[in-house]
Formats: sequence, structure tokens, C-alpha cells
Amino acid sequence: MSNGTKIHIESEPYPWPFDGNLKPENTCIIVIDMQVDFCAKGGYVDSMGYDLNNTRAPIVPIQNTLAFLRKHGFHILHTREGHRPDLADCPANKRWRSKQIGAEIGSKGPCGRILVVGEPGWEIIPEVKPLPGEIVIDKPGKGSFVGTNLDLILKTKGIQNIMLAGVTTDVCVHTTMRHANDMGYECTLLTDCCGATDPKNHDAAISMIQMQGGVFGTVTTSEKLIASLSKVFETRETAGEKKPLPEP
Repeated sequence: MSNGTKIHIESEPYPWPFDGNLKPENTCIIVIDMQVDFCAKGGYVDSMGYDLNNTRAPIVPIQNTLAFLRKHGFHILHTREGHRPDLADCPANKRWRSKQIGAEIGSKGPCGRILVVGEPGWEIIPEVKPLPGEIVIDKPGKGSFVGTNLDLILKTKGIQNIMLAGVTTDVCVHTTMRHANDMGYECTLLTDCCGATDPKNHDAAISMIQMQGGVFGTVTTSEKLIASLSKVFETRETAGEKKPLPEP
């Protein structure tokens, strides 16, 4: 993408990013918590009795989006939620709540100890696993900035724009988006690349983002993202420009 060229993705409630400064070097996708514990049989969400179809729905759209963004040199980041084996970083109220709903954090389940670092349930599902060199942020809570070095990594790499994907839309994805917005990052949520344990919560989270002219950023779909950027890259490649690749 040539210097000075403004690029926008069709999104609501305004074209994203707001300033049109979109290029692989300053833009990333964060794929949040696509782990066995949230997306697979025997994990945390399954143990709570929720329909896994809701949290697995984003898998194919995420796969398509990652393939496109990797091809064109965008930054790719992933997150995992989990606690130390001694649970020293698990707040008492969080552990108590999980026990009340039959899936106590740290207890043994079909996929090992629930939400514990290093256990099978903590791993990212193979369908969207990180490639070598892609950064994985390990976090102890819902947001991706609290208790992590994510902000330092983004600033060091010069990232200004964040695309969000993963689960769950209304909890970890939304918390991350809100924090990122407060910190000055320009965010868009890929609606088909996210999922919630309750579809009504997914829809409500998407609606909230669009209030007040885009209070947390914008929403779009993977299809709109890929279609918009494909036109840009086709035009650029016709003109003979080279694709810049971000540092690993």
C-alpha cells in the first residue's frame, strides 16, 4: 500500500479505520482464547453445559481470515486464558463462581485441570493454531491487557489498528476491545469470527459497540474485510508494488 493512500474497510457505524491509515505494518488481528476449554468437548464451556456450536461457529471464518492476512503480511496474535498450577493468580471470587456452576477452575476434567496453564484444555484448538513466529499472549483474566505485556508488544511493533476475533464475544473479546479503545487503539470486531455461549449475548455485544457513533470502534465481517483488502492488493500488485512483511 502506497504511502498517503487512505484505505477503509466497510464497517458499522463508520468506515474503519477512522483515519484510513491501514497497512500490514500497523495492523494486527488478535484471535482471542480459541482454546479447548472454550471450544471443544470436555472443556470448561462444555462442562458448564453450554452449546459448543456457538463457540465453534467462528472457526471457519477465522481460518479464512488468517489465511488471507498471513498471505499479505499482517501481524497475527493469539491469546490464551489460564492460571498458574498453584492458582495464585486466580481470584477467589472467580474460582468460587466457577465452582457454583459445576466447572471449578483448577479441578480435574476430561481435558485436564480446568483453565490451568499447561493442561490439554488450555491449548489452542488445532483448527486455528498459531504458526511459528506468531505471538501468543497468556493472560490470567478476561482482558488481554491486564497482567500481560500486550500493550508493550503492540507499541514496539508500531501497531495502531486491531481486528478482534475469538471467544467469547461478550466477555473476553469485548473486554479486550474496551481496554484497547481506552488505550487509543483503533478497533474493529469481526462478527462472524466471534462467538458467545448465548447468541443473544453475541448480538447485544455487537450492538453495544455501535452506540454513540462507535463508542468502542466498529463491527464488520470477514467477508467484507477480505473483499475490501483484496481490491487494494489487486490494484497494488497490478502497479508492481511489493508487499511489506512485518518483523516476526
